[in-house]
Amino acid sequence: MLAIARALMSRPQLLLCDEPSLGLAPLVTQELFAVIDRLNKEEGLSVLLVEQNANLALKVATRVYLLETGRVVASGSAADLSADDSIRKAYLGT
Repeated sequence: MLAIARALMSRPQLLLCDEPSLGLAPLVTQELFAVIDRLNKEEGLSVLLVEQNANLALKVATRVYLLETGRVVASGSAADLSADDSIRKAYLGT
């Protein structure tokens, strides 16, 4: 969280986040993703997010690239991938 705060001080056009939820409590993770979503929508900050928690990432994403062992296995809008039955079963547990 400190790294994100330091990065934001320089007023970037693009914020790169690699596993921001790693090691955080669930409530802190929810708040962090709410802030990332708000920065994107209200401040116009572009965010490249790498996250294993697919359900959480899909809630804030616009465009999604699904990687499996380093290869793109699916891509599209967050809404399209969330609605895809095979994606939901394989990666979202639903």
